Amino acid sequence: MARPKPHEELAALDPQLARLIEATDPKEVLGRLVDRDRDRFVALCRIIVGQQVSTAAARTIWGRVEEAFDGPPTPEQLIEPDAEERLRACGLSGRKASYAIGIAEAIVAEELLLDSFDSMSDDEVIEAVVAMRGLGRWSAEMFLMFDLGRPDVFSGGDLGLRRGIQIAYELDEMPSPEEAVAIAERWSPHRTLASLYLWEAVHANPR
Repeated sequence: MARPKPHEELAALDPQLARLIEATDPKEVLGRLVDRDRDRFVALCRIIVGQQVSTAAARTIWGRVEEAFDGPPTPEQLIEPDAEERLRACGLSGRKASYAIGIAEAIVAEELLLDSFDSMSDDEVIEAVVAMRGLGRWSAEMFLMFDLGRPDVFSGGDLGLRRGIQIAYELDEMPSPEEAVAIAERWSPHRTLASLYLWEAVHANPR
């Protein structure tokens, strides 16, 4: 007998989420995983660029960064003396530029070994990422989901996921971060996939 697909297993774990899964095109959900950066340094830099700006603005700024550095910048390029000035000219704030440069410096000094993430647990990766200036728990969780491809990650601090739970469960109010994490426990070991469906629900039901 063939093993159930992940979305079928997920639907069996939660009737409320099952209705959401049935009403959603799986291609739209899986499309959220396309075009992510497999270069982990670039992925972390793009997370920094995207903080507190719209998706469209982040994409525009990153396009300028790639133009300025003749492609995605390498750690070696970002430790050059003029790197901060070049990043700021692309639209990064001084603080964001310093965060990206700090990551580059840690990689070049071999204080941060990105390949070592493969052998780390999710909690260990989160600890390593949040130890870097400019990257908090939400950033680490997005990195785990999309760039490391970890299957069982949920971010209670993500407003979109909390709104998605409100939609799926037809709640009067959004759950708190702690309540969202508790609800998500029932979706393990497919919490990343559940998150994709929740984001898609928000996209399909804008306020």
